[in-house]
Amino acid sequence: MGDAKRRKENNQKPDGTRIVSWLPLTTTQSAEFVQMTTKGAWIGIGLLVFSWFMVRWIGPSFGWWQIVG
Repeated sequence: MGDAKRRKENNQKPDGTRIVSWLPLTTTQSAEFVQMTTKGAWIGIGLLVFSWFMVRWIGPSFGWWQIVG
């Protein structure tokens, strides 16, 4: 076995293959990125709904501000 082939086999991570040969990202890293961004999107949606309830219902019920319109 040639030295170049041995280095190529040793440098590849066993947890996944590269998506593109010139990009140092593996398929498992891309799957983790999708999971992380999906979780972050749901957290953002939850914060948006909470802030809407705060502005529309909670704040006016405690007398912190009044809704105009």
